[in-house]
Amino acid sequence: MSPTRRRRETPEPSGRNHLHRRSSWAGLKRGDPVEVEGTRQRGAAWQFVAHVTNTTTGAEWVEVVGGTRGDRNVRSFPPERIFPPDGLRTGRPSLADAPTLPFG
Repeated sequence: MSPTRRRRETPEPSGRNHLHRRSSWAGLKRGDPVEVEGTRQRGAAWQFVAHVTNTTTGAEWVEVVGGTRGDRNVRSFPPERIFPPDGLRTGRPSLADAPTLPFG
């Protein structure tokens, strides 16, 4: 008789339970236009997707979609780099610093 091999129990994948995604943040909802500071892409247009918090580490970021004309790239940025439309040109604070400012 040959020895019987025991199966090792594989732990269940932890998944992404530690990531908390919200489709609204700082007065934004999914699809709202935003400006992103420091992307080095002229004429880039971005839309808000989600605000994500890692409950394990406390890290947070904002997911946006867009880019230069015709692009639909999803990118993540720190909240301090997200501004309301025309916020970079007018010197308005980022949405992380002043989340309740009205748009427009």
